[in-house]
Amino acid sequence: MTRLQGIVCPIATPFNADGSLARDLYAEHAKRMLEQGAHYLSPFGTTGEALSLGVRERREALEGLVADGVPAERLMPGTGVPSLTETRELSAHAVELGCAAVMVLPSFFYGAVGDAGQARFFGELIEGLADPRLRVLLYNIPQNSGVAVTPALAARLNAAYPETVVAYKDSSGDWENTRSVISAVPGISVFPGSESFLSKGLAAGGGGCISATVNLNAAAIRAVYDGTRAGRDVTEAEDRMKAVRLAAQAAGLIGGIKAVLAVRTGDRRWLNLRAPHLDVSWELGEALEARIAAIEEGAEAAG
Repeated sequence: MTRLQGIVCPIATPFNADGSLARDLYAEHAKRMLEQGAHYLSPFGTTGEALSLGVRERREALEGLVADGVPAERLMPGTGVPSLTETRELSAHAVELGCAAVMVLPSFFYGAVGDAGQARFFGELIEGLADPRLRVLLYNIPQNSGVAVTPALAARLNAAYPETVVAYKDSSGDWENTRSVISAVPGISVFPGSESFLSKGLAAGGGGCISATVNLNAAAIRAVYDGTRAGRDVTEAEDRMKAVRLAAQAAGLIGGIKAVLAVRTGDRRWLNLRAPHLDVSWELGEALEARIAAIEEGAEAAG
């Protein structure tokens, strides 16, 4: 089985003014990210406003991407919601479409159940589907979900389902947790949730990164990935890459990314966000795009 690795873009989701999916923009953006160097795309992550989308909407959006020419084998959609029934439905749908993997949150809200309860959730998901094509990427983002996918839980699940639980996305922002998972579970690919940890993660045995800012900076992040794996000095490129990340974070990752995409494409539909998020302004996109350009121009001048 091919090990999952590389640069993964958790693609932003464009909406029309009435809140419906802007399917044309979605497919265009997905294809552009692959062209610019993303190895995989992850629809319905945090950046994609996944938990503001219903089960039917996710199914239809994923089918739309594939129908519009995005290769299913390059997709790792988020399928995790608190309900085991709906998580199973979304995961089975992704497998049937031929997706490379599914990214699954722990079942949140009932946080007191601990690792034992989460192991039951993931175990019943995997055994209920009973499909050898299923590959699961565990999604750890405790500051949002309120429930951690601990290193011990990751190790337990990989030991029980070594051909299925094959990857882990760590969006905790805690390098020590990322390092601990890499150390505790050598059988899975660990993806930091920020390119700030890309080179460090690769050096420790990680798989790459799954980062919101791939939406804005895919080619540069891919270049750092390739350079690091080839043993080249990527210090300057890495510094620029991290500066872009910090600028996007300061602007608000989801809103900032969508505002820049509006400016870059000239399509104001990118300014629309789903409730409870607030819509963003064209001016925010212009300001962040100017900041990114200054980072790139400053680096070029220095070179």
